[in-house]
Amino acid sequence: MSVVRSKICGITRIEDALVAIEAGADAIGLVFYAKSPRAVGVAQAKAILAALPPFVTTVGLFVDCGREALDAILAEVPLDVLQFHGDETLADCEGFHRPYIKALRVSPGDDVAARIAAYPSASGVLLDTFVAGVPGGTGETFDWSLVPQGLSMPIILAGGLTPENVHAAIGQVRPYAVDVSGGVEVSKGIKDAAKVRAFIREVRRA
Repeated sequence: MSVVRSKICGITRIEDALVAIEAGADAIGLVFYAKSPRAVGVAQAKAILAALPPFVTTVGLFVDCGREALDAILAEVPLDVLQFHGDETLADCEGFHRPYIKALRVSPGDDVAARIAAYPSASGVLLDTFVAGVPGGTGETFDWSLVPQGLSMPIILAGGLTPENVHAAIGQVRPYAVDVSGGVEVSKGIKDAAKVRAFIREVRRA
């Protein structure tokens, strides 16, 4: 089995970004969605990115953000990857000259493979838990058995992951990567360094 990558999302502070990288995270996520308790502004995001060492992937999370507004952010913040967490169509995700990840919220009865197939140009698909009215960051898991095996698209598993359950999640789903936010926090947007380190340890042990 190949090495599973890890992303620490919802970073709002430089010190939390540096803890994540020191612990071995492959990527950090910045939330550009004003309704999120983990939202960052352009100046805040630029400061975090400027403090990062090389070879760290920076991911910007957007929820139904208009193209003009997103272009304005990209003109200021040198993000590597875009992550779309709303009801974006394929056309909404393309044309930004950056790889993108489409997040899909999974609920019982979903044909996950068919939903993934609607985004053939995605670099990967993130599977999160469906909770009505909430685009992500719910802290709740979904039924991992709904994730089909043998997909050609890289799968990023999210939704309620913690240092306590990520090893089992990887063993069952065998994803390309895992994504955590609330599961390593002391409060919304503030990471717990010990939990971040424990999470990465468990990912590497899987």
